[in-house]
Amino acid sequence: MSRLVSGLFTVVTVAAIGVALLLIVVPLVFGYERYVITGGSMEPTVHKGAVAFDRVVPVGQLEVGDVITFKPPDSTSQVTHRIVGVQLDDRGRPVFRTRGDANEYEDPWEVSLPGPTQARYSFQIPYLGYGLAALTFRWVRLLVLAVPAFAIGVSLLVSVWRDAAAEARRERTAVIGAGVAEAEE
Repeated sequence: MSRLVSGLFTVVTVAAIGVALLLIVVPLVFGYERYVITGGSMEPTVHKGAVAFDRVVPVGQLEVGDVITFKPPDSTSQVTHRIVGVQLDDRGRPVFRTRGDANEYEDPWEVSLPGPTQARYSFQIPYLGYGLAALTFRWVRLLVLAVPAFAIGVSLLVSVWRDAAAEARRERTAVIGAGVAEAEE
């Protein structure tokens, strides 16, 4: 039973490290940004609950058909939508029209990107965003930290208890062996 628990704990630990590497290290190394998709406006291209990975590209490389993640005018949250139109403003800068793939109509805004670069959608990991969103709840974070810590503590206590029991058996065997040796003399 303890081997099963130990094996399960190892698998969970390796999986957690793998997810952390996937979400933190890989995007940094390869120049990706990640976003949790909270709405269904891009279904079926980008799924609700997915983590979308976007590569930062120069604004001049964006074209109709690209999916970008941006802040709409007068909003504090990010949106991931497809570019459906591009025109130049009076200064010669691109202004984008966007729409979610699942939406019937274009978005009510025009997007003027503030910087020289923009996040363009590359790929997604479906459903992973639900797990990341769950981490915003304090009790979930506590479980994620407390359960493994508790399991490690119990595992250490069981290990110490087994070692102590084995040592006690060895001492009893040595005492009994010494007593038998004295009786034979």
